[in-house]
Amino acid sequence: MTHIDLLLAGGVLLSTAATDAVYVLFNAAVSSRRRVPAATWSSIWYLLSAFAVISYTRNWIYVCFAALGSWIGAYLSMTFLGRSKDLAPARPNA
Repeated sequence: MTHIDLLLAGGVLLSTAATDAVYVLFNAAVSSRRRVPAATWSSIWYLLSAFAVISYTRNWIYVCFAALGSWIGAYLSMTFLGRSKDLAPARPNA
């Protein structure tokens, strides 16, 4: 029978709960087209989801790079989403 580390199991449970909560906040920020909050929530989301990766690599430095990349990716995505909105044709007034 497999031994279950209750501390690790609790960490996984809390980490996934927090990850899903942050995912919702990230989506709300994206829907509202708020770049900095979206990028920040994306970075936090990535840090939380990296919990399992840390268990295998045992090296936090790579997670910091991943979180930074996640922040940059979300920020740039929001920037381009904002530009495409600016380029959309204006709707005639009704």
